[in-house]
Amino acid sequence: MKTIGIIGYGNMGSAIAERIKAAVFVFDNDKLKTANLKDTIKDVLNAALLVQKSEVIILAVKPQDLGPLLEVIRKPAKGTNKLFISIAAGISTGYIEKFLDNARVIRAMPNIGAKIGKSVTCICKGLFAREGDLGTAKEIFSNIGEVQELSEDMMNAATAISGSGPGYYFYAIELNFEEYKTNHKKFHEDFVNSLSRAARGVGFNEKTAQFLAHWTIVYSDLLLKETGLKPGELRKQVTSKGGTTEAALEVLHRGGSLLDAVKAAVERAKALSRG
Repeated sequence: MKTIGIIGYGNMGSAIAERIKAAVFVFDNDKLKTANLKDTIKDVLNAALLVQKSEVIILAVKPQDLGPLLEVIRKPAKGTNKLFISIAAGISTGYIEKFLDNARVIRAMPNIGAKIGKSVTCICKGLFAREGDLGTAKEIFSNIGEVQELSEDMMNAATAISGSGPGYYFYAIELNFEEYKTNHKKFHEDFVNSLSRAARGVGFNEKTAQFLAHWTIVYSDLLLKETGLKPGELRKQVTSKGGTTEAALEVLHRGGSLLDAVKAAVERAKALSRG
């Protein structure tokens, strides 16, 4: 494993850091988040120093914070040929490459299952990334669940399936809780099949559609079980105001099909994208 640094120590950054079986450098502007770290996780003074110390840098900040961060690390990153992995939703690899002088960039999109180390993470490589960089990203994100390689033009569709998919499932359970309790296996299988059909409807081949649908719902069930939270509480955690899940749930609330909901999520993901 290469030397890894993580900028941003929120839910995703901490989930990755705590499950990587190697030493990790971390930095967050909020020092309370990095106050009580495991022995294998080392806090560093600032983002620029983290870039200097690390071979692989995971950018685990919110999309609106990524531009200012890239300005900060532009100078220490220049000419270093390091690998940058961004988990900022909706930000293209090209956007980051422009800031960092054609750096090697991987884009990744984990989902809410990262909270318990059971995420479905979709990854794609930028123009200057190598095939081996995808392998590095796969190795890192396999610590928190399943990983699917995609072309970047499918990342908005992935956002609508594996990213927002748990939200659809939790909503369906809320509406049909007795059915979910009394015949969980059938409820689970029916929803996987419906989500897989919707995934094919937005461009995934059958194998990838089934993979994303299966693991998204398996891990959503585990999240319910391990957190002990109600479906509605977890649905709210997935549903950001103005985001893809909210756009899809509005369609479902009006009686629309799951495919129509997923298409609405894809369109919202496109609208929110940068770069």
